[in-house]
Amino acid sequence: MAELRKFVARHEALEPFFVGVDLGGTNVKVGVVDDAGRPMSWLSIPTKSPAGPEDAMQRTGEAVAHAIAVASVKPAEIARVGLGSPGTMDIPTGMLLEPPNLPGWENFPIRARLEHHCGHQVTFANDANAAAYGEFWVGSGQDLASMVMFTLGTGVGGGIIIGDLAVDGHHSTGAECGHIIIEMGPQARMCPCGQPGHLEAYCSATAVLKRTQEALAEGRASSLRTRMAGGEELTTVVIAEAAEAGDELATSVLVETARYFGVGVTSIMHTIDPDGVVIGGAMTFGGTTTTLGRRFLDEVRAEVRRRAFPVLAEKTSIEYARLGGDAGFIGAAGLARLAHRKQHRIGNVER
Repeated sequence: MAELRKFVARHEALEPFFVGVDLGGTNVKVGVVDDAGRPMSWLSIPTKSPAGPEDAMQRTGEAVAHAIAVASVKPAEIARVGLGSPGTMDIPTGMLLEPPNLPGWENFPIRARLEHHCGHQVTFANDANAAAYGEFWVGSGQDLASMVMFTLGTGVGGGIIIGDLAVDGHHSTGAECGHIIIEMGPQARMCPCGQPGHLEAYCSATAVLKRTQEALAEGRASSLRTRMAGGEELTTVVIAEAAEAGDELATSVLVETARYFGVGVTSIMHTIDPDGVVIGGAMTFGGTTTTLGRRFLDEVRAEVRRRAFPVLAEKTSIEYARLGGDAGFIGAAGLARLAHRKQHRIGNVER
């Protein structure tokens, strides 16, 4: 949502200030955020993961300094930095363990190295939980007491926020909502993690692409054949465009995806009983601005109504996320804010 990003000026911003860092396999997003969750600056740098984690943390430290300068803030006015990272991790020790999308970054003390390069205390978090906290703080979940966020993209991520607690789990693998099991029979699809039947194997962009390819291989009629014959690559964007135009095969795959997703949402609702569920990520089909996005959300809600306890189906909101790609760095800054407030023993924490 870069085209919609609005910045608050230094003279209008509320102190203290925080920096959020959203580490991805391709890019690192960095921004200064004020105490009300409003961005004051933003920039993106390439991760250059083959160069290794130390190189990335050095350049991220430089990006933090640049973002602070662009926000017209002094380094001493930054209370803390938040870092959201993908991959398996040990949050208490600040270690990145075995991130699948960052080969060669295994067992790296990422929190300590970023602290070294940026000169500020760093709060370390799972990137999906950081994005969830961003939506909880100033996005679609800002009126909720508790929230589960799913991110639909290449994989399926998750974040759980209860009160002002991001559920990291005892072993730093909490809220892995994409890996709940929705199918356990011999026909269960294989998840990229190597286990069968996980939600990610049915509801990720990768899964949508695979099921569409299978349907085409079975000989089903579709306008997608014409587009592919014309040299277009089959992607989830192309599938979504075909569905929006009324293609029966593409529509059926995405409706089926929504129903699978509704099963996963119901399982989480029965486990957590959250105030609301928020759906984000790249595969939200334009959200409520498109017919397909509205249809997808309606199908998810309908599946939840069919499967959930009636009181949950009636009272749990299910909405799209608002912050887009900004949720990660805003949420990382928000988690840094929480840690700062707790460290300084501020009484009742207000969002």
